[in-house]
This record gives sequence, C-alpha cells and structure tokens, in this order.
Amino acid sequence: MTAATAAPYSCSKRFGGYPCCHRQWRHPGHCRFVHGYSREFTCWFRAHRLDANGFVVDFSSLRPLAEQLAEQFDHTVLINADDPLLVQWQALHNLEALDLRVMANVGMEGSAAWVWERANRLLADRDGGRSCCWKVEARENEKNAACFEALPAWFTAEGHSTSQPAL
Repeated sequence: MTAATAAPYSCSKRFGGYPCCHRQWRHPGHCRFVHGYSREFTCWFRAHRLDANGFVVDFSSLRPLAEQLAEQFDHTVLINADDPLLVQWQALHNLEALDLRVMANVGMEGSAAWVWERANRLLADRDGGRSCCWKVEARENEKNAACFEALPAWFTAEGHSTSQPAL
C-alpha cells in the first residue's frame, strides 16, 4: 500500500457459521472428493475519515453482506464453473438433493475474492468511496485459511470515489 492510498482507520468484522461443501476436481488427491467445512470470513475495512457515528464501518450496516454470505455458503454445495460433472450437479440441484452454487473458484482463495467483491460493491454504493474492504480471510478450519488482499481501484487518497466501481 502506498502512502497515497494508506488510510489511518481500520476495523474488522467476522462472519461465520456457513456449513457448505465443495470439491477441487483437478486435485490429484483427496480434495477432488466432495468435502465440507463451516466457513468463516473476516473482512478488514479501511477509511480515510470516520462516518458521522465515528466508525470506519457501522457493523450493523453490513447485514446485506451477511445475507449474501448466507445465501452463497449456508448449507450449499459449491462447484467450479468448469467442473466436468456440472450437468450432474445441476440435475441433483433440480431434484432438490442439494443447493448448488457455481463459482469460478470454490477454494478458499476464490471464496475470499468473492466476498471481497461483494463487500466493496456494498461500500462503494453506500459510502461513495469513503471506506473499502482491503482484505478478506476465508477460513475452512482453525488450521487453514486463505486471503485476498487488494484496494479497489475507486478507493482514493481523498476518500471519495473517482468513478463508478468496476466490480
């Protein structure tokens, strides 16, 4: 992070209790089989200035994000868009045997990026660039986690949006 984009205020919010399963069909080992975790996500937020309440982000205003996380990850089966068995997974979904979500990358890295995009879409629409999500940790258990870390292009040194976000 450069001095021009550094923001002095930060906070984090943890979202958890999302039991879901996935498979990494390309993996030569056991990860190619359907397996699951109770996923947990920690989002880190940054702001150049605090809101009228003195917050980086009002945690109660993140309910729409929590709802999106529940819709995507709570009791669902995550499958990569290029999974060779996608038609069969969709058939099982149509039979209501599972609740399918198709993603570009179902791993923790891809899930962290997915959450980062949703968090920043919410903040850009609501705060006009005052705050952003700069990091998401996706945790599958107490031992393993992956992070996605980036500043959105619209987050400026002045703390306001330079243009419409391209998320």
